[in-house]
This record gives sequence, C-alpha cells and structure tokens, in this order.
Amino acid sequence: MSDTLLVEPSAVSPTQRVVGGLLRSREIAVGAVLVLVVVLTTIKNPNFLFSSDGWRDLLLSPSLLLLLAVGQTVVIITRNVDLSVGSILGLTAYFTGKLFVDHPGLPIWVVFLAGTAMGALLGLVNGALVAFGKVPALVITLGTLYIYRGIFLSWAGSDRINAGDMPSDFLALGTKTILTIPVLTIIGFVVLAAVGYYLYTARGGRELYAIGSDPDAAVLYGLPTRTRVLSAFVLCGALAGLAGVVYAARYGTVSSGAGYGMELQAVGAAVIGGVAIFGGSGTVWGAAIGAFLLVTINRALPVVGISDFWQRAVVGALIIAAIVLDRVFSAREERRLVAARDEMRKS
Repeated sequence: MSDTLLVEPSAVSPTQRVVGGLLRSREIAVGAVLVLVVVLTTIKNPNFLFSSDGWRDLLLSPSLLLLLAVGQTVVIITRNVDLSVGSILGLTAYFTGKLFVDHPGLPIWVVFLAGTAMGALLGLVNGALVAFGKVPALVITLGTLYIYRGIFLSWAGSDRINAGDMPSDFLALGTKTILTIPVLTIIGFVVLAAVGYYLYTARGGRELYAIGSDPDAAVLYGLPTRTRVLSAFVLCGALAGLAGVVYAARYGTVSSGAGYGMELQAVGAAVIGGVAIFGGSGTVWGAAIGAFLLVTINRALPVVGISDFWQRAVVGALIIAAIVLDRVFSAREERRLVAARDEMRKS
C-alpha cells in the first residue's frame, strides 16, 4: 500500500482559516456598513442615536422587516421567492384587529397564534401550488399577492382598525422594552435564532440548501423536495402572519395600505444580506442584518438631507451591488474548484 497522501494537508493554520473566513463573510461586511451608517449619521445629528427614542427606534423599526426577511430567506434558499408576504401581513394585521373587535377580552397570546396560523394557511396555498402544481413561484406568488390584497381590500373597504379597538396591553407591546431592547425586537430575535439554528443543524434545514443548490440532483438523491418546499412556504407565510400581528401592536391602526410594498423590501433585505437569489446559499443572520441596514438607511438619509428619490436609488443600488457581488464570488469559487480538480487529475 502506498504511503502517498491523496490530499496534502493544508498549509494554512486553523486560525488563518477562521480569520480568512471572517474577512470574506458577507454578513460581516454588511454589518460593518450598518455600523458605518449609524456612526456617520449620529455624527451628523447626535439625536439619531442619543435622543430619548433614538436607540429604541434603531432596534424597533426593523422588527417587522426582520420577520419577513427571515421567512423570505428560507424560501429563496430553495430557489423560489414569495412575493405575497406584504399582502399576507396586511391581511393578518386587519384580522388581528377584527379579533379584538369581535371578541373583546380575547387573550393576547391567542391572537398571536391565530395571526400566525392564518399566515401559515395562506403560505400553504402558495406552497401547494408551487410544489405540487409545478408552477414557478414567481408567477404563483405574484398572483396571490393580488388575490390576498384584493381579499383584504374587499373585507376592510373604507373601514380601519383604530387604537381604541385594541386592548392597551396589546398596544403596549409596541413601545415596551426589556433592558432597553423593545419587546417586538426580542420576538424577532427569538424567531431569528430558532430558524437559524434549524437551518444550520437540522437535517431538514440542510436539505433546503441542497434543494436550492441543485433541484434535479436533490430529486435523484431521494430528498423530499416537494415536502421541503411546501414547508418553506408555510414557514414564510407563518412569519408574515406573525409580522401582521406585530404590525397591529406597533402602529395601533390598520388601514387598507398595511404591508403594501414590503414584499420587495423583504427580498431586498435577504439579497443584500448575502442570500443568493438563485438559491442554495445564504443565512438568516445575513438577511436580518440586511433588514436592519435597509431600514436604518431609510431613516438616516433624510437626517443628512437626502431626498426621497435618492433614498430609493440607494436601496436599489445596494440590491444590484449585492447580486453582482454574489455572481462574482460564485464565478470565482467555480474557477477555484475547476483548478483544484484539474490539479488532482495531473497528480
């Protein structure tokens, strides 16, 4: 038997590999940009961070988008997309208010469960059509975006839910803090940790990445692709439903415009945070940082005197830059793997 090693040990030390990985991390890079935006804006106007509500708003404002971005990430990882999350948010937010109107005294935790369950049901419709109908998710969820929004508009009409229709304990969640951290932000962090842990450690989570990386290979390997894709849409819908309940608590009023346009913000947050739009890679941690960056930029640009047009242009530029970087890194990785394969063949 030959003592020749098939693969030479790496000459790079473990410490160097860890440091190199951190330097190449998209999450670290996006987080650094977020810190830079906060620091520069605070230098321009110290009230941005150090006013009575500055720190709270910095954490509280992204809580809605955080929930949507986490759910959207799970779907995008499977090489799909859910464009209906904004409509699901609005519909469940109004549903939350109607529960309090029609059933005074209903426990708050029951309302949270009901809103989440309603979102999961709407996500189940999306997932079933995509997984079993074999229709592209972009087409299906674009259609359900308008269907769910139409149901919302027909149900609400010119009516709106006001703060007086909901209990004060529920509305207090929109401003209450624990150790200076808003309760609604804590809810978002708990969801983020749970979903992130599942994707990183559970077999089902790793299978979602495998499906997004190569759907055909996943089928040939025997992975339950339909079930996994369906579950991804259900989770995304459930988190959009939870975001609808959080919306009602955060703003105290729900009108027919609730959640309008937030689906694109959720996709943008995920992409900016390093989630590959073509599936198979990315983390919910990056999507969360992307959500914080998007919301913080929208709050920061008016402080430094930049018009609304340029606010939207900056966000669009960030999304384009994130997609371009993703393709550049993917192409570089492919070249590296091809070079390593050719080197092994020569040896």
